[in-house]
Amino acid sequence: MRILGINALFHDPAAALVVDGVTVAAAEEERFSRRKHGKRPVPFSAWELPEQAARWCLARAGVRAAELDAVAYSFDPGLARPAADMGLFDPWDPLRLEYARRAPEFLAETLPGLDPGKVVFVPHHVAHAASAGPASPHPDSAVLVLDGRGEAASHLAGRYEGGELHTLAQQTLPHSLGLVYEELTEHLGFLRSSDEYKVMALASYGKPRFLPQMRQLVHATGDGGFTAHGVDWAALAPARAGDEEWHQDHADLAASTQAVLEETLLELAQWLHAAAGGESLAMAGGVALNCVANSRLARLGPYRNVWVQPAAGDAGTALGAALHLARDPVPMRGADLGRGWSDDEIRHWLDEAAVPYERPDDIAETVAGELARDGVVAWFQGRSEFGPRALGHRSLMAHPGRAENLERLNRVKGREEFRPVAPMVLADRAADLFDGPLPSPYMLFVHDVRRDWRARIPAVVHVDGTARIQTVDEGQEPLVARMLAAFERRTGIPVVVNTSLNTAGRPMVDDPRDALECFGSAPVDLLAIGPFAVRRGRLFA
Repeated sequence: MRILGINALFHDPAAALVVDGVTVAAAEEERFSRRKHGKRPVPFSAWELPEQAARWCLARAGVRAAELDAVAYSFDPGLARPAADMGLFDPWDPLRLEYARRAPEFLAETLPGLDPGKVVFVPHHVAHAASAGPASPHPDSAVLVLDGRGEAASHLAGRYEGGELHTLAQQTLPHSLGLVYEELTEHLGFLRSSDEYKVMALASYGKPRFLPQMRQLVHATGDGGFTAHGVDWAALAPARAGDEEWHQDHADLAASTQAVLEETLLELAQWLHAAAGGESLAMAGGVALNCVANSRLARLGPYRNVWVQPAAGDAGTALGAALHLARDPVPMRGADLGRGWSDDEIRHWLDEAAVPYERPDDIAETVAGELARDGVVAWFQGRSEFGPRALGHRSLMAHPGRAENLERLNRVKGREEFRPVAPMVLADRAADLFDGPLPSPYMLFVHDVRRDWRARIPAVVHVDGTARIQTVDEGQEPLVARMLAAFERRTGIPVVVNTSLNTAGRPMVDDPRDALECFGSAPVDLLAIGPFAVRRGRLFA
């Protein structure tokens, strides 16, 4: 079966193609359009489809739209209720729902040859669940979905048995952990439905002194659901304009909300385990991108294995919707599901751009040497990642032993000074440096940095002594592993700084043109693009 999955209605439009249960391709529209998150999550944009991502997925597999067995759309308008009836203020929501109902004809126009009758509406949280359970390496997992909103709910708890989802609980709107966190993001002067990760980072600078007040409004209810609605943010801390400095009240409010989120998530997982048993939990939904909360759940929760979908946000529902309709879906083999280029194609891009470049004997050794000299390296290798994390394919790298490299990279990227950068580490060395869930290939947990290493890798140690690590398996990522080993030979440090290859407000670099544009505009010393090296000194000599 050839099934194209589509996420389009709210934000992060994406497409994924599953053929005979195997995920062949998955990509977010932002990587093609160069608009961060693809579009804003407003009703007036609900008609926009991931046209370029969908066409690329089909082209990758050599499949024509007419040959598809189904197109799975990750929202079912038949399950939706009027926003006002759900306690939500969204006067234009009927327009959003009308666009959803008309998705089959919009898709048929976008993908010539597609029979609109092959479009299947998959409930939003079922699509989230299917992006986690069947994609997980642990069969018959319990599954927990938490996000802002779906058709009429914000949460799903259930279990997969024999490939079938059994839903055990859902939380109806307006109660939503995701919406509460979105509201706080906006109150603190960040971009809602985009910058929630900044709030998580800011929380480390605060103390949860508003936790008693937050607990009154946000807490589990003991039946698999929760209360999360009606927070008067201004009564706790003043709103912050986006161009203002943050104050301690803002950090304390972030810390308090983060703490109550973690408490509620832990109680929901405990209820689910009591109801469904099992050793493994798979998670999806935007809230599952909160790696601090994930780590607390892994440390204190009832499950031996906690697996989080690397594209846990709405983009992942494109994959989940397709996997939900697939027969015998195969677990994900990695997040490198996007576009890639051959060496000859990359050489052509470099020749067309008329930039000086070289082809060293081993790009991994060349990069390790540059990093050891404290150079900043743009790393563009293989197929791009599906999801928001740079996982060794579209990365910006630096030496972790220089404390000033945190500020340096935040200047390169144009980011806030409180934002941390992450370490990548060889999987077989990770336990020597970090304490937390291992392996951690998708950078979705935080780990305590062991005290004897904190002074050795200060650039990647957050203010609270943690780091959001990526473990690198040599069998899956041989080139990255070879670079890390070469860096350790030179420095004695088995860690390299890894942050996404982009600048603030822009999507992650995806194609060679993006890489050259980013390299040309940012103070990066070396671009490692495929087997080729472009050096700043030679480019601007």
